[in-house]
Amino acid sequence: MTTLVPTSEEDPALSVVRFTSELSWSDAGPEVAEQQVSRLCVEAQECMVMNRWLDLTSLMLTSADIVFSNSKVSEKDLECTFTVICNLVTKSESPDEELEMAKLICSKIIQQPKDKPVLRLKILFNLYNLLDNVHCRFYVYMKALDLAMSSKLTQYVIPSCKKIDSFLKEWNLEVQDQRELYLNVANALKDSKNSEKDSFKFLTKYLETFSGEDAYKMGEAKDEAARIIIEFVKEPDMFQCDLLDMPAVAQLEKDAKYALAYQLLKIFLTQRLDAYLEFQAANSALLKSYGLVHEDCIAKMRMISLVDLASHESGRIPYFPSSKILLGLMMMRWNYG
Repeated sequence: MTTLVPTSEEDPALSVVRFTSELSWSDAGPEVAEQQVSRLCVEAQECMVMNRWLDLTSLMLTSADIVFSNSKVSEKDLECTFTVICNLVTKSESPDEELEMAKLICSKIIQQPKDKPVLRLKILFNLYNLLDNVHCRFYVYMKALDLAMSSKLTQYVIPSCKKIDSFLKEWNLEVQDQRELYLNVANALKDSKNSEKDSFKFLTKYLETFSGEDAYKMGEAKDEAARIIIEFVKEPDMFQCDLLDMPAVAQLEKDAKYALAYQLLKIFLTQRLDAYLEFQAANSALLKSYGLVHEDCIAKMRMISLVDLASHESGRIPYFPSSKILLGLMMMRWNYG
């Protein structure tokens, strides 16, 4: 078994080139393999002497696939190999070159997201920590989010999602990049247990970035605006929100596809149970297509009525109206378990 063993006599990058090229040419016979390994090592040395770090990164990544796919290579050697490759970004003095190097490494890491996904994520976060350029950091973080979602390992990125506000201060992103970040984080958190409200929060932040945009640009947000309406209706203990005030959501009022979703939101936020029951009777198939459960919607409408009464009575809820609502809730529990 070939093992990567850096020595004091050889630069770690050259050791990696030798290690990966020996693996790549191991089936070609000793004579051919020796020639190819020697050629690649010479090429790597030339890159190092001339400070061609992007070219060296490309050269080292050419044989990197074999490291992931070869069963004889331990995860420790795999991680060591990519640690050396990632470390090349610290040698570049050009922000543009650093970004191109990061892109090359990321493209190689995310090619097979279901093969050793935890290790791949670890490599990406190691790369992130080695970068000085904030644009590079943002790029790598987004790739880590994509990898986590595609490999269903979002639990590994949730802790970092809680630091997004500090990241934004550091990264100083343009609006379009902010949108991409908020939406990706919302998607990463959506299916994670106990993270539904955080997902809603980031989806809200995404939609808020469309304030003041023209109609064409605003149209990008229609699907997500409809999505947040449904998520609000589904959430059993969320009774107030500012969605109606958002231009990205308000545009749905006359939209051919989502006008009914907007009407549903308006009913929940500004009307009463009888309005919902009338809407449900006319649009039961639509509500089912949204994954909404009729009994849950009734329960939420009743709770919203309680919250609304409390807010309008300065905290003093009239006994008889509220008792009727509570009685209705208890009856629902008896009837629907």
